[in-house]
Amino acid sequence: MANEHASILFKLYCLTVMTLVAATYTVALRYTRTVSSQLYFSTTAVCIAEIIKLFISAGLLVKETGSVGRMLSSIREHVFGSPKELLKLSVPSLVYGIQNNMAFVALSNLDAAVYQVTYQLKIPCTALCTVLMLNRSLSKLQWFSVFMLCGGVTLVQWKPAEASNIQVEQNPLLGFAAIAIAVLCSGFAGVYFEKVLKSSDTSLWVRNIQMYLSGIAVTLAGVYMTDGAQVIEKGFFYGYTPWVCFVISLASVGGLYTSVVVKYTDNIMKGFSAAAAIILSTIASVILFGLQITVSFATGALLVCVSIYMYGLPKQDTTKLRTDESSSTSKEKLLAV
Repeated sequence: MANEHASILFKLYCLTVMTLVAATYTVALRYTRTVSSQLYFSTTAVCIAEIIKLFISAGLLVKETGSVGRMLSSIREHVFGSPKELLKLSVPSLVYGIQNNMAFVALSNLDAAVYQVTYQLKIPCTALCTVLMLNRSLSKLQWFSVFMLCGGVTLVQWKPAEASNIQVEQNPLLGFAAIAIAVLCSGFAGVYFEKVLKSSDTSLWVRNIQMYLSGIAVTLAGVYMTDGAQVIEKGFFYGYTPWVCFVISLASVGGLYTSVVVKYTDNIMKGFSAAAAIILSTIASVILFGLQITVSFATGALLVCVSIYMYGLPKQDTTKLRTDESSSTSKEKLLAV
């Protein structure tokens, strides 16, 4: 009984942390992109986040292997000694790099609450990639929830809620286009990485190191191609404030933490987490940015929250039902004889 109680408390802890990280990251990123006159380069923030993730993964690999020497030996064998595996992980690195940069573009042009709701389109995108790449099937309820989610997002975008306290110039169409690219990247990269993880027994942290090494190269190339001249002129850390550092730390720790705690929770709890993050982001946007809630936004957000919960419901096991039906039919036949 005590162990069960502790397990429930741990799951609630995981749920709380996942929710707070998702909501705080979105609102804080939006804040840093709209209040400062000296706007930092988002490409450099994405690059630094990849570097931090690499060091955290290396530290966790030390804990897993038991010593620094074993960690270095594992990296030599699986990273530098396996160029094909490193190349394989460069695919999600590139896609995740695009996704993270698109998040900055989207939150520079859309309110945090609108972004949080619309970003849930990653669920149908991931579902489609799962069906195509992993040969899995979805239940009728899951397909229904996917269409409901799309309908809810359409309502949110039909007449987007507007923030009265934002003075910077915004382009909602550009923001929505950035989210569309981000959700496509999220769906593909997540399923691709899952497929790579399940294709071998290589440690999760080794795989993360492989991916983040490629990610650093990809994001540095992004800095050079997008903001190279301005970075040389103004400096790599131009416009950085404590809030920007906070956003980078959330981006770094949040993704790694979520990947660890997800295995201790179920889809229903993840659904509650996403819905709670939407509600918290909306409340924060009303308080901080003067977001004006519309009927279409409220209705769409409610549909999205319900659809996330429905999508996470466990599939019904029909095998037992069929067995029971067949046994009852057999009994009826015997009685008839």
